[in-house]
Amino acid sequence: MITFLSGGTGTPKLLRGMQKVMDRHEISVVVNTAEDIWISGNHISPDLDTVMYLFAGVLNTDTWWGIRNDTFTTHDEITRIGLDEFIAIGDHDRAVHIARGNMLRDGMRLTNITKNLCDRFGVRENVLPMSDTEVTTRVKTDLGLIHYQEYWVRSKGRIPIQGVVRCSKESPESSEEVLQAVAASEVVVIGPSNPITSITPILECRSLKDALRNKFVIAVSPFIGNAPVSGPAAELMKASGFEATSAGTAGCYRDIVDLFIQDIRDPVEVKDAIRLDTLMTGEEKSIELAEKILHLADRN
Repeated sequence: MITFLSGGTGTPKLLRGMQKVMDRHEISVVVNTAEDIWISGNHISPDLDTVMYLFAGVLNTDTWWGIRNDTFTTHDEITRIGLDEFIAIGDHDRAVHIARGNMLRDGMRLTNITKNLCDRFGVRENVLPMSDTEVTTRVKTDLGLIHYQEYWVRSKGRIPIQGVVRCSKESPESSEEVLQAVAASEVVVIGPSNPITSITPILECRSLKDALRNKFVIAVSPFIGNAPVSGPAAELMKASGFEATSAGTAGCYRDIVDLFIQDIRDPVEVKDAIRLDTLMTGEEKSIELAEKILHLADRN
C-alpha cells in the first residue's frame, strides 16, 4: 500500500502512471480540499474531482480538470443572464457539484460523500479528502484577503500577493480514514504539487505529521530551476517565505521527508536528492517516473 498526498495537477499526472503499474486497490490518495468553493449554490472540490475523474477514466487530460467532452450549456446560460460564475463548469461536472452540495447540506461528512461519489464512478482506489473540516486558502492582496480561486482563476494570478492564509472555523483534523490509510502504507509519496496551496494544507491537519513520522516519505519537487512546471507555485512560495526552487520545497517539507526527488534538468542542488526525469509530458513519461519511484520505495 502507498498513500499519496495530492493537489492540483502535478500529483494526478504521477497517479496516471501509478495506476498502470500498481494494484489499484493498493493506492490511497489524501487530497487537498483547501481550494474548495461554493459557486452557484453548488460545492466544487477541484482537487478531489480531478483525482476521482482520473481514476474513473473520464478526466479531461488536456486541461487536467473537469470531464472529457463535457458541454457548457448551463454555464453559458448562467453567464448570459448575468450571474458571476467565474469558473467555467461543465454540465456533467456540475451534476457532481450539485450532488456534493446537497449531501453536505444534509450533514454528511465529506469523506463519506467522496466514497459515495467514487463508488458511483467505479473508482477502485481509496480517495480521501484531507479532512472533514471546511478549510479555505486565501491570499493577502492590496484588496484584502481573497479566495485562492479568485486569485488564480478570476485574476489569472496577476494580482501581487503578500501572503497566504488558511481560514477555518475550527482547527482541521485528519479523519480516521486518512490516518488508517497512512498506517497501512509502507511508503507515503508527496507528489509534485504546489507545496503551499496543495500539500501544506494536508500537512497542517492535526495528527497527520505524527502519523508520518513512522513512515518512509518520498517527495517529488514541482520545480525546475526557479520556475514550477505549472501553476502559481513560485509566487506563493515567495509570499510564504520560501525560495521558489527545489531547495525551497525541500525546506518546506523539512523533518518530514526521507527521500527527495528533483528533475534531472534542475540547476538547483539539493543535498542527497535523487535525480529523475519528473517532466511528465505524456502517459509514458508518467509510467516511467512511477516505476522508478516504486523501485526506490521497494529499496526502503
